[in-house]
Amino acid sequence: MRYEKLTIEGRNAVLEAFRSGKPVDKLLVQDGLREGTIQTITKEARKHNTIVTYVPKERLDQISATGRHQGVIAHAAAYQYAEVEDILQAAKEKGEPPFIFILDGIEDPHNLGAIIRTANLAGAHGVIIPKHRAAGLTATVARTSAGALNYTPVAKVTNLVSCIEDLKKRGLWFVCADMGGEVMYHLNLKGSIGLVIGNEGSGVGKLIREKCDMIASIPMKGDIDSLNASVAAGVIAFEIVRQRMDSL
Repeated sequence: MRYEKLTIEGRNAVLEAFRSGKPVDKLLVQDGLREGTIQTITKEARKHNTIVTYVPKERLDQISATGRHQGVIAHAAAYQYAEVEDILQAAKEKGEPPFIFILDGIEDPHNLGAIIRTANLAGAHGVIIPKHRAAGLTATVARTSAGALNYTPVAKVTNLVSCIEDLKKRGLWFVCADMGGEVMYHLNLKGSIGLVIGNEGSGVGKLIREKCDMIASIPMKGDIDSLNASVAAGVIAFEIVRQRMDSL
């Protein structure tokens, strides 16, 4: 396993970190905040023997990487990256065909966090990101995922093309999102599948696109020509969910 230090900000993200069992070394809470979600968070912290320290709002502002700490910042011991094998094992344990998100160069941490949140809600077994030229797991990602980062395994790989080739040998089909593809409703997206989402500006890279078995387009009727990467991921992911439910 590989580890990276992680600061968790925002009430939902911090609460879900505790509920998921993630080790948290220290919880910083804004002076004067005691009610509602804050009270729930501090109870969870004490239940897990986490040090709770009340500090001025200015101190949280200084520490915050997102500017949206909502009065709480947790210092987690580390974030644990999964291996691709862990993701496949998660599917096996649930008795489900693997459903994996492959992210090709997502650079905006808000998009990465939103996609991880979507992956969790869509029942995906994990997310695979490249080691280089892409957003990593930062405080912004953790906050934007609204706690999903604590439940959805994220693996880092050196080469996405090689990873896709290996997963294809193990029975996965791959679909990537691209405006030039076939309308997603006409595609068979059932079974073991990997959903490939490309970079916010350039889309899916040529080599990765060539490895995909299907290219899905989202029918659009508006005046602009593309969706945000995280929105596109959500639209196609829930078409996959719909088809998987129909096959039960």
